[in-house]
Amino acid sequence: MRIGILTISTRGARGERKDESGPLIHALAVEKLGARIVQEHMIRDSQPDIEEILSTWADGGTMDLILTTGGTGFAPTDVTPEATHAIIQREAPGLVEAVRAASLRVTPHAMLSRAVAGIRGRTLIINLPGSPKAVREGLEVLLPVLPHAIGLLHEQPGEDERHIPST
Repeated sequence: MRIGILTISTRGARGERKDESGPLIHALAVEKLGARIVQEHMIRDSQPDIEEILSTWADGGTMDLILTTGGTGFAPTDVTPEATHAIIQREAPGLVEAVRAASLRVTPHAMLSRAVAGIRGRTLIINLPGSPKAVREGLEVLLPVLPHAIGLLHEQPGEDERHIPST
């Protein structure tokens, strides 16, 4: 699985805050999925910049999955969901719904997440929160289904048969 990791943080991009979530995503993706991290980048909270990177990465054909971290809350500068929504072609709401449901068992603040997930071409894009704790919790929910999701996107033989219950 080929993954891009985009950290969205204005303070991080200015060097005022250390990025802990991007490296955590990297470590978990490599350890749990055996993924190859193709690209990692940090940018400021800017909808046009986020849209440009997400669409360029997805259209480049070198990534199966793009995971973003940051910019999913209620702050006026939190525009990651809007940027993601603007460039995806199909939504995949069940992924972020599952993350929110699991996170609600930990904190009521999970309902404040505006994260979205969707597909552009054959690339899955998923927004994760900015905090390392929330990233870890979200990935615990997502990691088991990601190989199957990517297999379906790439029409790998037998992936669609995994939906049929055995008798």
